[in-house]
Amino acid sequence: MLDAEGVGMAERPPPSVRVEVLGPLRLFVDGAPVDVAGPKRRALLALFAIAEGRLVTVSQLVDALWPSQVPESGRQALHIHVSRLRGHLGPAADRLETRRDGYRLVLGRDELDVAQARATLAMTRTRVHTAARTTPNPTAQRDPAEVFSLLREAYQLWRGPVLADLADVTPIAASVEEYAQLRREVTDALIAGAIAAGQAEQTLSLAASSAAADPLREPAVLLLMRALAATGQAPEALRVGREYRHRLVEETGLDPSPGLDELERQIIGGADGPAAGRTEAPARPVIRLIGREAQVAVLHRLLATERLVTVVGPGGVGKTRVALEVARQSGTATVLLVAPVTDPSAIPHALAAALNLKVDHGDVLSACVAVLGDRPGLLMIDNCEHLLGGVRDTVDVILSSCPGITVLATSREPLGLAAEYVSRLTPLTLPRPGQDPARVPSVALFLERARRVRPGPPPAPAELRTVAEIVHRLDGMPLAIELAAGRLSTFSLADLRSRLDRSLDLLGGGRPSAESRHRTQRATIEWSYQLLTEDERRLFRHMSVFADGVDLDTAERLAADLGLESDPGSVLARLVDTSMIEASFEGATRYRMLETLRAFGLDRLTAADEDKAAAERFLRWAVELTAWIDAAMTTEREPEADAVLRREMPNLRAAWRLARSRGSLDDAAAMVVALFDAITYRDLVEIRDWAAELAADPALAAHPRAAIVLGAAGEAAYHRGDYHQAARLARAGLEQAAGNTPPWQCLLVFSVAELARGAYDDVVGHALAAADLAGPKRESVGIAALAMAYAGDLDGARRLNDRGLAGAVSPSMLSWGVYVAGEIESFAGDSEQAERYYVRAIDLARTAGATFLVGVATVGLLSVHATAGRVHEALGGYRDVIDYFARNGNWTHLWTTLRNLADLLRRLGDEEPAALIDAAAGQAPDAPAVDGSGPAAHHSGVAAAAATPIPSRTAVLEVARQAIDRNLTRS
Repeated sequence: MLDAEGVGMAERPPPSVRVEVLGPLRLFVDGAPVDVAGPKRRALLALFAIAEGRLVTVSQLVDALWPSQVPESGRQALHIHVSRLRGHLGPAADRLETRRDGYRLVLGRDELDVAQARATLAMTRTRVHTAARTTPNPTAQRDPAEVFSLLREAYQLWRGPVLADLADVTPIAASVEEYAQLRREVTDALIAGAIAAGQAEQTLSLAASSAAADPLREPAVLLLMRALAATGQAPEALRVGREYRHRLVEETGLDPSPGLDELERQIIGGADGPAAGRTEAPARPVIRLIGREAQVAVLHRLLATERLVTVVGPGGVGKTRVALEVARQSGTATVLLVAPVTDPSAIPHALAAALNLKVDHGDVLSACVAVLGDRPGLLMIDNCEHLLGGVRDTVDVILSSCPGITVLATSREPLGLAAEYVSRLTPLTLPRPGQDPARVPSVALFLERARRVRPGPPPAPAELRTVAEIVHRLDGMPLAIELAAGRLSTFSLADLRSRLDRSLDLLGGGRPSAESRHRTQRATIEWSYQLLTEDERRLFRHMSVFADGVDLDTAERLAADLGLESDPGSVLARLVDTSMIEASFEGATRYRMLETLRAFGLDRLTAADEDKAAAERFLRWAVELTAWIDAAMTTEREPEADAVLRREMPNLRAAWRLARSRGSLDDAAAMVVALFDAITYRDLVEIRDWAAELAADPALAAHPRAAIVLGAAGEAAYHRGDYHQAARLARAGLEQAAGNTPPWQCLLVFSVAELARGAYDDVVGHALAAADLAGPKRESVGIAALAMAYAGDLDGARRLNDRGLAGAVSPSMLSWGVYVAGEIESFAGDSEQAERYYVRAIDLARTAGATFLVGVATVGLLSVHATAGRVHEALGGYRDVIDYFARNGNWTHLWTTLRNLADLLRRLGDEEPAALIDAAAGQAPDAPAVDGSGPAAHHSGVAAAAATPIPSRTAVLEVARQAIDRNLTRS
């Protein structure tokens, strides 16, 4: 049978379809235009077109067409629109295929204008590349005019504003941006092709428009310069280069690439035409951070001129890893991780820890600034978004006080400082048709992560196509890609793709519109989460309350407390295998979560109505841990307890803030009381602040532990150099306990305050009373022995101290007793024996982490060195100790050290600075009491006189340092 034209119906070619999206949306069927009416149907056609033959799921379509609120009949409405769109396709209706999970519009490369443009661009680039490899004169083997003609046709595919009436549909808006970039690439290639073909005049205005549209885009500027040079306008080309160089420096502080210098030299030398300004991209080193070489390089350039650069972007885009790579390459970076910090006031303490700075007293941030000083360096601050105000204030102080410091921050939003340069990090590049997927960063990242969970041969082409589809669905987000690739430990690639689609579908429809990449990543996390067993999900949720992760023992105890049916070790291993938690094996095994995953876990806790129970369990963990630390501190396990305390400070800090925010007075008091030893002998200033904060809480008055808390606050005040406040708080604690057994903590604080003012008889009474209550493991007997030695009863002091040493068990209490023995022998004039005791005390204290004892024993040791004539050793030691106490603001101990230095200076004949130091100490209210012959009393205190010290303390320190330096050169 023949049709009207005499062509057999069976032989009629299949109907052609063409969709054009590079302008207003157009549909042609068999060459005839088809009017697609209605915004929903037009959006549907555009969504199918921009998918370029890939499956578009039902939920993706519903989410795009009804972003704010999906009607109850949303899916039915979608099917109706699809059916009517098939009607528009007419004889080509079968091109719109129905699949199990969605739809697919089958289009050939020449049937979609954007695919045609992309293919033409790839083809011309491939021809140039192939010719360059096979002949030294590629233009002799092919026709540049042909390339120019093809590129001009590709450029003309753009017919006006791209899909302007559909720009409010999120996926379409994202494609519009992609097509704008494609147009820039086609434009650049067209201009370069015109120059190569000797037709630069035809694209000169286009080159000028392209450079004007984005005056900081260097490729466009270089092409304009080449076009000008090729048309005989070399002076104008050089002017364009100069203006670009000036604009770039003024607006960004950056220098142009070497390509501009090379092009200028060529133009000055008379070069023009195809070769003018052609430069090869520099070779990039192979690094483990995949696909981010350019971003790292940009950040290095920015940091060369900017004081504060903030890398911003959505969670999971890889901000931390990029910034860490920049810090690693800088070689001088200090990295501050604020993710474990939950309280803005703790940021300076975290910075001090990053600087390895021990601050016993005074303003912590000021001490950090003093250390950073004028020296050059890079400070990286990660995950700022949850403490934006606190980080902003800290950075502002650093920038204004430390001119040599540059700050690199990562955050989901800018800090908001005037000096800030914001650098936005976008997802990894996605594979395009015609590209080798393995060379695309998003695919390369997936393959690298996949090799770790499933080693094997390189993927076949079909597998690469599957990977390309997966990373497209994940929008190039590194975290989502890594999570998905980690699932290959369980699924094949095909299984992964199908399950990933279903998971994203389930989370797509019916939700308010949100940033699409963030939604996709969250869906990926949710999908990984849903693939866990209930035991695994529950442990994951409850681990998320720990700001800085947990050790193996804590994780297993948490699992047991939750009543998991599975083996805790197996559950943990599964969470690590699925990349829901990370295992660190530096030192003790530690399990942590990425901050994004931790935030997800906290959300799931709330959704499961488990947040209250989790908070109570977390506080119980903190109370039990501090109780264990308290008990272990008085045993041989003190070094272990010290290490645990320091390692768990971020979690304990979070628990403290949680207890205070919930009004959990029982938990807060239990923590402070249990950490009395940390307040007394360690440089963890935060804990001293907790004691002071709790003591000032009016609600404490009726609490059964109020007296001991007041004693802890008194000890904290004593270490701040305020012995008057220490005595007042201790007295208040004793009064609080009236009628009951007095707390030994208050008696201990009272005894050291009296020791500082030289009331030795009172010290002995209160210290021995504290010893009767605290037992033989504490330091009270040694304090009484020290008072007796300072009062002149050396034999009685030895007998008491021997009794104290006999009861000592922990390294710090042994150190204390040995230190007291050194003081006694120093008074007795036996310098050699005293030195042996001091050295032993320092070694024991360092083993225990008791930094306070290290300091005071060192002062005693330096005094012995000075007496023995070891002047150079003593002077160098005094300089270090003075700097240490001055940095920490501990003036009570500093006055003792300065007085001992003054004695040495006087023996060296340097009378003037010695007299000045003694005069200042005599007027200082926080200088310890001394008698006519003895050294400064241990546990520094305050003189009775309260006159204003003259000269100033700063001047005294400067005099002391100058005297040390002067005498060191003489010794």
